[in-house]
Amino acid sequence: MELFVYIMLFFAGLVGGITNAIAGGASFFTFPAFLATGIPPIVANASNLIAVWPGNTIAVFGYRKQLSNYSGDIRLSIVIALLGGGIGALILIFTGNSAFVKLVPFLILFATIVFTYGDSISKYIATYSDDQKRIKHNVSTRIMEFLFAIYGGFFGAGLGIMLMAGLQILGIRDIQLNNALKNLLGAVISLVAVIIFAISGIVAWDYTIAAFIGAMIGGLIGARFAQWLSAIWLRRVVILFGSFFSIYYFLKYYTNLFL
Repeated sequence: MELFVYIMLFFAGLVGGITNAIAGGASFFTFPAFLATGIPPIVANASNLIAVWPGNTIAVFGYRKQLSNYSGDIRLSIVIALLGGGIGALILIFTGNSAFVKLVPFLILFATIVFTYGDSISKYIATYSDDQKRIKHNVSTRIMEFLFAIYGGFFGAGLGIMLMAGLQILGIRDIQLNNALKNLLGAVISLVAVIIFAISGIVAWDYTIAAFIGAMIGGLIGARFAQWLSAIWLRRVVILFGSFFSIYYFLKYYTNLFL
């Protein structure tokens, strides 16, 4: 039985890594897999975040040129990402399993909606600037960055999509620069959460390593075959899984119906 669990997590990580490299949304596959092992929901969430964390971190190196050409105040954005990610991780630790499990359906549903409509929403309300290498921040934009960072430290699923939408709202419509900043901020937010979770001892390391290895291999496969694999098709699969698990956990945690 234990071997089956490791195999399940490995393949969940593999599929998640492939989709993350092409369309995003790895946690829609890996987080339910961690929950299916029977470990406490908070442990499943922390373990999942660590398992999929390297995706953004590795991608940052591929966007070094775009980041070096960006003249905005990226240092303050990194500080905000660190603070928000840390606060989100601490909120998770002190939430408790009974409270967090009630939030799971809403968190997955919210992430699914953002994943589905993020591009459309951001294009509708975006305010663009002429200089795509620099955006002007104000209090409201910094608050938005901070809230995204808290969400990322607390849950993380759909964070990449929310960051891309948020950056587009701030005026970053260059897709390469948007991706570069998204990966950098996502990596920073996840890093501080990973450190806090690791120190707090709420990580199931054996399960995490199995999914981590799968995600790494999947990321390499996805990066290699991204040119001919259909991102649109994969996005539809991610949305389907997100919708399914939203309904499943609503039924499970609010009607005591076990499918």
